[in-house]
Amino acid sequence: MLVCCVDGLKGFPEAIEAVYPQAWVQTCIVHLIRQSLRFVARRDYDKITKALRPIYTAVDADAAMVALEAFEAEWGQRYPVIGQAWRSAWQQVTPFLAFAPEVRRVIYTTNNIEALNRQIRKVIKTRGHFPDEQAASKLIYLAIHNAQQRWGRPQAWTRAMLAFKIQLGDRYPI
Repeated sequence: MLVCCVDGLKGFPEAIEAVYPQAWVQTCIVHLIRQSLRFVARRDYDKITKALRPIYTAVDADAAMVALEAFEAEWGQRYPVIGQAWRSAWQQVTPFLAFAPEVRRVIYTTNNIEALNRQIRKVIKTRGHFPDEQAASKLIYLAIHNAQQRWGRPQAWTRAMLAFKIQLGDRYPI
């Protein structure tokens, strides 16, 4: 396990770091934005998402911190919880900033995994119950197999592999 993108559930980073001490734990940026928008009036959604963008598109962690401070200067009085949420997750927000923007797109979100889980839940839900564990395993296998047929290689994956090799050295297998 090299990089693990998590959706912000409490305890995930600690559990992953306990089992995989060298893994980089990355908070899903999409989930963090959604969490931030929970506290925002609907009329401010577009303004807030536009104001948050410089944080997660910054060139490095220092520039991201400057962008977060600028966000808090503009919106911190009205929505202080957003800045607090980003600061509390900061250690897991910044790992992907070590990579080029094309590579960041490969690791910044858990949406692909969630889409697969949604497809598996859909198959299980329509079935209802199973006579035994093997029947459930077979159905899950078939759901993953069917989903796999629609998978494509992520854009910029070759550049991502090169960046992982440079950043992670011997830990990244060739």
